[in-house]
Amino acid sequence: MVDLSYIDNQLVEYGEKTTEHILGQLKEKLYMANEKYNLSNDEVTSIIEDCIKTYERSLVDPGEAVGTIAAQSLGEPGTQMTLNTFHYAGVADINVTLGLPRIIEIVDARKDPNTPVMRIYLDEEIRESREKAEDIVKEIEGTTIESISKSMKIDVINMSIVVELDTYKMEKQGLTIEDIKEKLYKLKKVESIEDEDNFLTLKAGDVSLMELRKFFNRVKGHQLKGIKNVKRALIKKEAEEYVIYTEGSNLGEAFKIPGVDLSRSISNDINEIQRVLGIEAARRAIVDEIRKTLEEQGLEVDIRHIMLLSDLMTMEGEIKQIGRHGISGEKSSILARASFEVTTNHLMKAAKFGEIDTLSGVTENVIIGQPIPMGTGNVKLIMKK
Repeated sequence: MVDLSYIDNQLVEYGEKTTEHILGQLKEKLYMANEKYNLSNDEVTSIIEDCIKTYERSLVDPGEAVGTIAAQSLGEPGTQMTLNTFHYAGVADINVTLGLPRIIEIVDARKDPNTPVMRIYLDEEIRESREKAEDIVKEIEGTTIESISKSMKIDVINMSIVVELDTYKMEKQGLTIEDIKEKLYKLKKVESIEDEDNFLTLKAGDVSLMELRKFFNRVKGHQLKGIKNVKRALIKKEAEEYVIYTEGSNLGEAFKIPGVDLSRSISNDINEIQRVLGIEAARRAIVDEIRKTLEEQGLEVDIRHIMLLSDLMTMEGEIKQIGRHGISGEKSSILARASFEVTTNHLMKAAKFGEIDTLSGVTENVIIGQPIPMGTGNVKLIMKK
């Protein structure tokens, strides 16, 4: 076993070639490896040198066009992606948008994703109990009058709505007729509710037929229990624990349910993650969602390109889309903005307010035909004769 002071001396010797963070991690790993494998002096030196070489290979040269490379690295695989919606994570009953539409959805920072879903993990004490998972599903899954009824119809003669309840579905959701009546009385225009042999008759008072039809639609969609916006919740066993997948997302309300593991439960709605967990969590979610979408298509992109995109979208403390209503539309260069979309609008506005373009970026220099400020074009030398 090598002496620990030798490891420390070697790290000090190579210290200038890397960062303190990497040295700290390397020191910790070498101590563990030395205790487990009885490393020799040569092995310690070899490991440190390999780590330094890996670090040096990952560095970016000054003036390198990292944005262009990242855009190309993400854009080119995008041409090979499919446009389908697949079943989500092996749960056949829940669909989720994948492929190119999902990538577009993320970079556009859509407020309402096509197929919002949550992955709910349970606390350590209950994660292996299916019964506990089913109890939490009952609290999460949205239940409406329509979902627990056999039939619903408008009684035009008596100007009322007749609902035939399904007792099996009611028991499954843990609802009684009194619970249902209590919830329905919260609806506007409900004058009275009569119940007889699992039939509910709702009267809306003095209303026209048109108003009764609108009232009927409100009754159909009225939520009796569960979380708003969550239509369904399904249980799936993964390894030794039960995980709940939901169709629809409301992370803030899900976190209020006892038994939900707050540290692991997540949504695929990046805007919701920002609202509930903050901008750093949203940044990480963008990276994870793009990487996962690419991997599902069998495409491999260096994570640093994805991280650069994510940093750009979140660097101002809120999620911004890449398009003209976000990052591209906020560029300081008039020509860069004009080259993207609505060219005449940008040029007319710039002329009206007397804006000046300093030509400091890539796009505007390409347009006027002079060297771009990247790579060798970023170097300026003055020679004295």
